[in-house]
Amino acid sequence: MNQTTKTDHVLLTKAVSLMETAIKIPGTNIRFGLDALLGLIPGVGDTVSFGISGALLLLMVKKGVDTPTATKMLGNVLIDYIIGSIPIIGDLFDFGFKANRRNLDLLMKYQNQTNTYKKPNVKLMLTLIAIALVAFLGLTIFVLFALLNGIGELFS
Repeated sequence: MNQTTKTDHVLLTKAVSLMETAIKIPGTNIRFGLDALLGLIPGVGDTVSFGISGALLLLMVKKGVDTPTATKMLGNVLIDYIIGSIPIIGDLFDFGFKANRRNLDLLMKYQNQTNTYKKPNVKLMLTLIAIALVAFLGLTIFVLFALLNGIGELFS
């Protein structure tokens, strides 16, 4: 019923390409996309990228995968977000770890292995993404306050 059609696959592939591999560094095989560029913007870039990746994840999950595959897909997005948010290390990580590409590959692999449509628990996915986002933002605010407090003590 909700299997990925050829048109869906083309659209998802284009969106994933924009996020992951749209730009090639001349003279190399290194490719990156909007995800890596957004990650360079301190504080908000990774969160914006997380939102876009989350939207792509939901589109892919709605095409029909089982819960273990959906969980792996969510894990890819969370790994990309959490590690990608670490200054410098995260920026380098974003150039190599392609969460959206991995998720599209998981979707296609699942659908090639089975012709059965499994309705995913989209509410659970949204809840997990929201919890992860709130937890990460809370952690970010805590670290910023700790840093500001430490800097304030240096000058007092």
